[in-house]
Amino acid sequence: MEKLKTVSGKNVETIKARPYANHHQFLIVGGGTAGITIAAQLQKKLSKPDVAIIEPSDVHYYQPMWTFNGAGVFHKEKSKKLMKDVMPYDVAWIKDYVVAFHPDQNIVETDCGKFFSYEYLIVAPGIQVDWDAIPGLAENIGTNGICSIYSYNQVDYVHECINNMKKGRALFTQPATKFKCGGAPQKIMYLSSDTWKRNNILDDIDVKFTSAGSVIFGVEEIKDALGPVIERYGIDVKLLHNLKEIKADEKIAVYDILKDGKPVDEVELEFDMIHVTPPMSSPDFIKNSPLADAEGWVDVDKSSLQHNKYPNIFSLGDAGSTPNAKTGAAVRKQAPVVAGNLISLLQKGKINDKLSYDGYGSCPLITGYNKLILAEFDYDNNMTPSFPINQAKERRSMYHMKRDLLPLMYWHGMLKGRA
Repeated sequence: MEKLKTVSGKNVETIKARPYANHHQFLIVGGGTAGITIAAQLQKKLSKPDVAIIEPSDVHYYQPMWTFNGAGVFHKEKSKKLMKDVMPYDVAWIKDYVVAFHPDQNIVETDCGKFFSYEYLIVAPGIQVDWDAIPGLAENIGTNGICSIYSYNQVDYVHECINNMKKGRALFTQPATKFKCGGAPQKIMYLSSDTWKRNNILDDIDVKFTSAGSVIFGVEEIKDALGPVIERYGIDVKLLHNLKEIKADEKIAVYDILKDGKPVDEVELEFDMIHVTPPMSSPDFIKNSPLADAEGWVDVDKSSLQHNKYPNIFSLGDAGSTPNAKTGAAVRKQAPVVAGNLISLLQKGKINDKLSYDGYGSCPLITGYNKLILAEFDYDNNMTPSFPINQAKERRSMYHMKRDLLPLMYWHGMLKGRA
């Protein structure tokens, strides 16, 4: 209770009903691909909406380019823009971290101790990269041949490792957890192998793909198409191998051998170079919130992307509980569903039953320089091709689409609410 003023000589006690610093019609958590895209679409589809984005970063990255950066196709600077330059016009940018959600009060709490209320909340903070989950990784990344394209600061070292490799063993890992850009561990392996093949040293390099998964790719047609690629480079595929430790000084990678998702044995592999795809998870502030499901992801309906408990909350992008591949292409299909359902909820009091996300994901699998297999698929791993061609085939045209056209579509299409 706070005494705010005196009327006719008497103290009038007034309850502060809204203990927050600001209020917004649409509050978005996260200024990555999903957050900027949905903000731009709301701006285009509504007349002067009140939209705010909570995002602490000064820089916005086009992360799909990091594979090319690591392979030396582009300088890494091409993958970034200042956050202020990608924020949609007239969107309020709250430069802060979210630390807690209070969905029963429609309030979000930030690291600076501020409270922001909302009518509708869109949760899109992306995925958390857990470098510390593998002992020996975080403290040694960037040294001893230990590299990863999953960090902007590390992609130059990936390129250095590829170029310095003349003989020996190169390991490429894929974790047991969910992770963004499911094809990236293979893409950088194929580009590395093609580099070594062009330099006539591939026969002197033992390339191993160590994956915690049980198949090389979940879509049958794409798995079959990758067989000849793996054979061409002489790659030794070791499935059900989950990296659990790196002994950097000894250059040894320690793996759990999995059966039915559980460790049943252990193996050590020496390496001269190891490209690590680190374990990932839902951000901690999501895991520890009322919004999370049992696994820590934002608990949403997989078709409508509406929260299963709080109808004025939606989630898209990597932090949601939807069982699709975590890709930017998924966001491109999710954003119109979320925007349409929010507008329908705002104007009609209910979501639009005709709007549904089918789990679409796209994985442009770079299989070498000027070679790419375009995998597009839904929740059930059915192929959903965008082009009237056999996409389960290496094509130069698809490589140039990935390299030259998709970045333009991202910066000038998705982030502008046009695609």
